[in-house]
Amino acid sequence: MLNKFIAYFLDNRLITLILFTLLISWGIVVAPFNFNDGESTLKRVSVDAIPNIGENQQIVFTEWPGRSPQDIEDQITYPLTSTLLGISGVKAVRSSSMFGFSSIYVIFNDDVEYYWTRNRILEKLNSLSPDLLPENIKPSLGPDATALGQIFWYTLEGRDPDGNVTGGWDLQEMRKVQDYYIKFGLSAVPGVSEVAAIGGYIQEYQIDVNPFLMNSYDISIDQVALAVKNTNRDVGAKTIEINQVEYLIRGLGYLKSISDLELAVVKLNDDVPIRIKDIATVSMGPAERRGILDKAGAEAVGGVVVSRFDSNPMEVIQQVKEKITQLAKGMPSKVLEDGRISKLTLIPFYDRSQLIEETLDTLWDALTLEILITIIIVLIMIFNLRASLMIAAVLPISILLVFILMRVFNVEANIVALSGIAIAIGTLVDLGIIFSENVIRHIQLDGNDVLAKIKTATKEVSGAIFTAVATTIISFIPVFTLEAAEGKLFRPLAFTKTFALSTALLITLFLLPTLAYFLFGLKVKKKQVTLIFNGIILIGGVILLGIIPWAGSILIVLSATYFLKVHGPLDNWLIRNLSVFVIASVSIWLLTSYWMPIGISEPFHINLLFIVLLLGFILGTLSLIIYRYDQILEWCLDHKWSFLSLPLILIFMAFTIWQGFSKISSPLLSRLDKVRVNTSENKILSSLVHAFPGIGTEFMPSLDEGSFLLMPSSMPHIGLAENKALLQQIDQRVANIPEIETIVGKLGRVNSPLDPAPISMFENIINYKSEYLLNTAGQRATFKTDNYGHFILTSGEQIGNDQAILRRITKDQLIEDPQGRIYRNWRSTIHSSDDIWNEIIDATHLPGVTSAPKLQPIETRLIMLQSGMRAPIGIKVYGPDLETINDFGVRLENIIKEGRTILPEAVFADRIIGKPYIHLNIDRAAIARYGLSMENVQRHIEIAIGGMQISTALEGRERYPIRVRYPRELRDDPNELMNIYVATPIGAQVLLGDLVNIEYQRGPQIIKSENSFLVGYVLLDKKEGFTELDVVNEVNELISQKMNSGELTIPEGVHYEFAGNFQNQLRAEKRFMIIIPLVLVIIFLILYLQFKSVTSSFMVFVGILMAFSGGFILLGLYNTDWFLNFSFFGTNMRNIFQIQPINLSVAVWVGFIALFGIATDDGVLIGTYLKQQFDKEQPKTLAAIRAVTLTAGSKRIRPAVMTTATTLIALLPVLTSSGRGSDIMIPMAIPIFGGMLVAGITYFITPVLFCWKKELDLKRENI
Repeated sequence: MLNKFIAYFLDNRLITLILFTLLISWGIVVAPFNFNDGESTLKRVSVDAIPNIGENQQIVFTEWPGRSPQDIEDQITYPLTSTLLGISGVKAVRSSSMFGFSSIYVIFNDDVEYYWTRNRILEKLNSLSPDLLPENIKPSLGPDATALGQIFWYTLEGRDPDGNVTGGWDLQEMRKVQDYYIKFGLSAVPGVSEVAAIGGYIQEYQIDVNPFLMNSYDISIDQVALAVKNTNRDVGAKTIEINQVEYLIRGLGYLKSISDLELAVVKLNDDVPIRIKDIATVSMGPAERRGILDKAGAEAVGGVVVSRFDSNPMEVIQQVKEKITQLAKGMPSKVLEDGRISKLTLIPFYDRSQLIEETLDTLWDALTLEILITIIIVLIMIFNLRASLMIAAVLPISILLVFILMRVFNVEANIVALSGIAIAIGTLVDLGIIFSENVIRHIQLDGNDVLAKIKTATKEVSGAIFTAVATTIISFIPVFTLEAAEGKLFRPLAFTKTFALSTALLITLFLLPTLAYFLFGLKVKKKQVTLIFNGIILIGGVILLGIIPWAGSILIVLSATYFLKVHGPLDNWLIRNLSVFVIASVSIWLLTSYWMPIGISEPFHINLLFIVLLLGFILGTLSLIIYRYDQILEWCLDHKWSFLSLPLILIFMAFTIWQGFSKISSPLLSRLDKVRVNTSENKILSSLVHAFPGIGTEFMPSLDEGSFLLMPSSMPHIGLAENKALLQQIDQRVANIPEIETIVGKLGRVNSPLDPAPISMFENIINYKSEYLLNTAGQRATFKTDNYGHFILTSGEQIGNDQAILRRITKDQLIEDPQGRIYRNWRSTIHSSDDIWNEIIDATHLPGVTSAPKLQPIETRLIMLQSGMRAPIGIKVYGPDLETINDFGVRLENIIKEGRTILPEAVFADRIIGKPYIHLNIDRAAIARYGLSMENVQRHIEIAIGGMQISTALEGRERYPIRVRYPRELRDDPNELMNIYVATPIGAQVLLGDLVNIEYQRGPQIIKSENSFLVGYVLLDKKEGFTELDVVNEVNELISQKMNSGELTIPEGVHYEFAGNFQNQLRAEKRFMIIIPLVLVIIFLILYLQFKSVTSSFMVFVGILMAFSGGFILLGLYNTDWFLNFSFFGTNMRNIFQIQPINLSVAVWVGFIALFGIATDDGVLIGTYLKQQFDKEQPKTLAAIRAVTLTAGSKRIRPAVMTTATTLIALLPVLTSSGRGSDIMIPMAIPIFGGMLVAGITYFITPVLFCWKKELDLKRENI
């Protein structure tokens, strides 16, 4: 069937070309790499930096202003949590009860559709029992988004026409513009779920009643509230007709000004109206707030744009920016006292599109370099320009077809998903190499029927190609079976790699034969036609000289090589292949220009030399294998046992590196201990244990986002004013660090259900500068220097790099010079972003403020979505009451700080009980004596002290609350509270102090629960060099030791559990341990279907063991200090190849899975041909068997080596990349590179084992 399809597409070449042309065009339209072409953006693949691995959750948000966390928990959160737990598909319910509101996170199973969950919750909320919640309390469903949807943060600032900061706007003015202009404008952008405001003041009408005047007029506070409510109302009176004209009747009564409110009548005393202004002061003032925004130490107003669930973040951000440009035209402006014009301007301080673009740029650069390297390899090893063009065509076409499938199957483009393409490049090229090499070999045979030769060549390798692709696709089944966070993270990669392999298979079998026919079969006999065509190339080159000089030069040189070849005096091998040399040289030159592996600060020729030496070393070594293959294979066949001992040694070494020497050799060590050999003092054994400690484990390496999220906390008892001062101190101190570009801090909550934060919680978004100053194209810029390397400023002054950093020299003060030096934004003492973080921690040591783990904005959102905590590792303490949980958590905190793997300053247990409370205990006997009800007294407390919103004033589209309360001087002093007058039923006024007793207590600031059980968190972080699992194991051991010694006892009803990313890691490892062996069995079965022999299949399967060994050996080398620790022209090789300790994460395991799929390719290629030759020749002697083995191996060694070469060298740009996203791509590439390097031994293992089997069969036949 497959061969029939191949023949059909080859016979109908026009249909083939039209079909693939349409597919290529479609791929270009949906490709995610360009966002500046208008409406076509709507059709593109959705783009983000990393996958959304958060939980499938909805938020139920309920406000109850003025109520304490305990009231919220008892009367709202607990009843709602118990009810919501019964919804189908609910996995867990997390809740927080805080001052004034309840926030409940309903977490559903991942297989439940997102918007279906919203409908189910709405149904449940609409069917609540009327007596379940307090009167007039209505829960609402949060926005259709998660905290990860916070894609764009901004502040409002006064700027002049040149963009300079002017100020001149107060917080109320800016908040008004934010709430009634910007919010409405940005909310209309497609894909935006919510625009939430933070900072500034919301204006409101404030009626501060005078209790003494109220007492003299015998007016109660209830009467004031009723008067306010009755004076703010519009009505409609239907219509009337006058002279056949219909008029609409409106009774206008809404408040328009302070004077309107002052004239409201409260009561008549002896026919004299008592108005509001007679007993109160009415003003327009700021409402109380629970959130503050600060920028570099100055209070600010801003907002956050939240994208809708499953929307395209990049597209949403682009449309938000377009809307901001439109809104800017209508932003208010004013003339300041000094004559400057100040216009409110929206200034972003967190824009995820920058991270997305940088991440995609890193990946795109890697793909571009991989394609260039592939062209070079193919040109050098095949030395056929037409075949090279044909092979190189596989890469861009298959990538474009992948984008189509991503769009159809709704697979988001992010660093993990697109890495599937990057790590598959070598395999994609391998298919083209196998096909092209076989086509060239057949075309060189006698005969003129090129079409028949291509058909034969294609059918001959189609089985091997299909088997190789099938094993690779099957190897990714474990990734498809991953669940929860790890599944969301890596399933897109499995899709893209599968798409890439499938499309490459289609292109190789159906398109390449047609291209091969046109490239090799069509012969242009007329010399004039080729001359004209070459003249067109020459003219095009001349035209391009003025546009793209390097491209024009290439075309001119190619044209010249043709004239030299056709009309030149010489005719030799060099002249005939001159165009190949030109293309290869140009490719290497372009590769150097894009790659610059030594660094852009180093001269071009040094980078060129490094690339030539690197490629030359790898290709030279592999070429030597090809050249000496017969001799090496002959030696291996003569010394089978000696040769086959090498793979066994490699396998043992790999397991030792993976598990550690102590674990691998534990049976030996235990036996030595039994015979009284002190193994701990044996130098050899001790050195082996130290040299091979085993590879650490983690869930995922962190993506470098280019920004930090500092999340310290203050003590629960600290008020808003002091917290604001602390926040401003933090921002000012961090802003003074030279490497920091911007810092914006937030305390408390944004006006959104997505941010249930108390005022003691700070969030500081810190953007640090890129390591080097960049030009507009995003490349490192160079600037003019003197002979001593000092930068020359526009003022003529000369200054060193570090001095310029400390003086905050800007790009405008430097002079750009192509021959100059790059400018480093980091001081010489700062070597990595970790050093910047350490400076931040040192600068933010303040009394009363806890330390914070190292976090980044997206990383933090994901952690909080998964575990509910704001740290990657923590302990959840469940208990019967808050005080017991609080005490046990603090005891755990003190114990955990003793751990050697733990940062002691980052350990912090929630201070659940610590918020000061003033309890007004109402004396029931006293209120009964005055004829008062509990409701009468509580209402006076609620309005007079708390300030109750009685109504809302409507002024156009603006809304202003109207609040009645006592003056501040009577509300802020507990002793003055006792002087509040309470009206009795008989008209007398009684002091509140006669009715209540004041009690001071400590209570909760926030009450957390999970599945209705109270919970508290103990947050912790690991030291550098340790894994999260190391921390969990050590803390478990510490707690067990304290419990065994009696120093720690667990109170009744208390239990604890660890939470964090390590849970995802353990879950993924357990699944891998089941699925990977199953997949290996399936791969073996596929090999069996190809070879129809268990032994032959096993001989090819050995390639997986070799690749497995190579992957772990290279991981072990990365974890040493000496590997590649030497310099090339002053640049350390460890820095070039980003060599640092690598833990065994899910990313690494995915790399191994990808490796398993391609590790058998060479074995399948050589084994298939060996099987064909043995079946054809039927050798009857040992000499004949060896002769067939040598012949078959030598005929397949070139394509086998080429597949290894392309896979290895194509991964070099990934291994040397340092941009955004490289920290996720590199761990996936390491096992593939190391595995394929060692798997090269299968060039000899497969023939040796096949030969050995045939020799044994022959011996059995002769017995």
